Amino acid sequence: MLRVLGMRLLTRLLLLVCSLSLVSLLFLSRCGLNVETEVQLDPGTGASVGQSQPQLQQMSQQPQSQQSVNSYIQLLQQREEENRAEVERLTAEIRSLKLQLLQVAGNGIGPSVLGSQQLQDTPTLNFNLTSSSSSSMQGISGVGSGDCVSYIRRQLSLAEISRGLPLNNEYELIAFSHFTFSRVYPVDLGLGKRVVEKPIGFKRKDLLEALVKALESLNKNVTTPSPLTNNNHHNQNSKNSPNRYTLDDFLEGLYRSEPTTGTQYEMYFRTKNINTNNKSHMDQVPSVNGVTKVILMRPFAPLQTISTETLPVAKDKELIHIILPLSGRTATFQSFMDKFVKIALKNDRRVHLTVVYFGEEGLAEARGIMSRVLMTKNSGGNSNNLRLLALNETFSRGKGLRVGAERDWDQQGLSNSPLSSRHNGDVLLFMCDVDVVFSARFLDRCRWNTEPGRKVYYPVVFSLYNPHVVYTLQGKEVPPETDQLVISRDTGFWRDFGYGMTCQYRSDFLRVRGFDEEIVGWGGEDVMLYRKYVRSHVKVVRATDPGIFHIWHPKVCSGGPGGQKLSADQYRACIRSRALNEASHAQLGFLAFRDEIANQNNVNNNNNKGPGYPSAHKEET
Repeated sequence: MLRVLGMRLLTRLLLLVCSLSLVSLLFLSRCGLNVETEVQLDPGTGASVGQSQPQLQQMSQQPQSQQSVNSYIQLLQQREEENRAEVERLTAEIRSLKLQLLQVAGNGIGPSVLGSQQLQDTPTLNFNLTSSSSSSMQGISGVGSGDCVSYIRRQLSLAEISRGLPLNNEYELIAFSHFTFSRVYPVDLGLGKRVVEKPIGFKRKDLLEALVKALESLNKNVTTPSPLTNNNHHNQNSKNSPNRYTLDDFLEGLYRSEPTTGTQYEMYFRTKNINTNNKSHMDQVPSVNGVTKVILMRPFAPLQTISTETLPVAKDKELIHIILPLSGRTATFQSFMDKFVKIALKNDRRVHLTVVYFGEEGLAEARGIMSRVLMTKNSGGNSNNLRLLALNETFSRGKGLRVGAERDWDQQGLSNSPLSSRHNGDVLLFMCDVDVVFSARFLDRCRWNTEPGRKVYYPVVFSLYNPHVVYTLQGKEVPPETDQLVISRDTGFWRDFGYGMTCQYRSDFLRVRGFDEEIVGWGGEDVMLYRKYVRSHVKVVRATDPGIFHIWHPKVCSGGPGGQKLSADQYRACIRSRALNEASHAQLGFLAFRDEIANQNNVNNNNNKGPGYPSAHKEET
């Protein structure tokens, strides 16, 4: 019992001592004494609070208390000066960044600041980082404005814009997709893919942003109405001026996305020339002459205008020399010449044709077809733009194209073009086949996408299916050939494996040593030439082209013209081409299951409604 009472008394004494100690500490702190500060000022003592009790009693004196306050004030002043210096440094840095942004927005970035030899060789390139781009950069957290500008410069210098980049093979090349304001002709192929589609969602937003950016670049230097007119009238009509470019002036474009550099756009607009001689703003009438090309790029950053170029007007267009190797097939050649006269001779009027004929069989008929064109009044044909070269040899497409390229061209036709002096008399070649139909707009693209030593054009041709399969499955009669030229998933496909149709200058063709003439018969030579360009520094413009069609025709893979045997690779390529040209995957399926479908129709008593094949694949237009 006594022991318990003793423990309680000891506990109360300990609580009392602790309470007195806490009260003493509170009293000392209220009197302005800071034990922690003094310990920091005299760290050499190493004494704890309990060990500095005698020192606390000495510091309670007036002189030592005053010293503690003074040291604390000095520490605050030191911290304040450090903060003030940091604020001044940050203010100076912000001011410097603002000046840099203003300089970028006002002056732009020219090609002289780019380190790439590729861009230095092209004086027309002009990379402008606009104020809108600069404002977009400000929102990038953790990255300075200078870093963004350097990044964009590097992306633009690495992109394949003006010259080509050597690749290992044709599979590494990224093709362009052709587009208009309401249609996109995608190059990405595969089972069930559409061959033409409306731009929707992010794709529509992407293309609209590029179009708006191109219009801003075109209208930047457009002449505004005369300042002598009324100011209010000027303000109301400046945006509606007839010499300003609008979306109605957009013709077509190409785009492609490279995984490492960004998205490239090439857009074409009608060129506007305003005649303002003694005319008021309301009387100005725009005249359309030629085409203006705008190149943009989105280098995983805001859109940048690369270049703006005005292409030649119709009367100054580059002369195109078409080379057509031929052996037999005179009926198809007659159809080709009928379309050639209408499109090339009468419409474009800047096209020559050279037919390289192999063998004696059918040669007289081919001469007669070309002679009738020369004799027809107002056909546009003459001895200068129509020629036939006869070779009594086994058919070789590569040799035929080489002979046509090396022929003596009419220098009178070349001298009529102002581009001949710029290209040193070089010749623009279009290597064609007799089964191909092209439009006048395709001939323009042939000119737009070629440049000696820099660019060659390899269009992705739209190949038509067997019309007897396509229209019979739909319960329709086979229409005329002109009405078959429709781009849809049911009528054909993009011939991504074909490289025979190409536009290039003769100097480039001879520089890469042309085709392999040891290849005879069908196929193979065009792929070899394409690989030569892909592995060179010449830019290969590979794009879907809605202006060129491959007409279906029966394909025999047992041998080439003249009965020569095909190699194993040629035979496999021929069989593959034959299978792909026949019909779509769905249509081949209907043919494979036609007996089952017919039995089902008999069960349902639907024989009076035609062949009974579903027309669900007409969903696409």
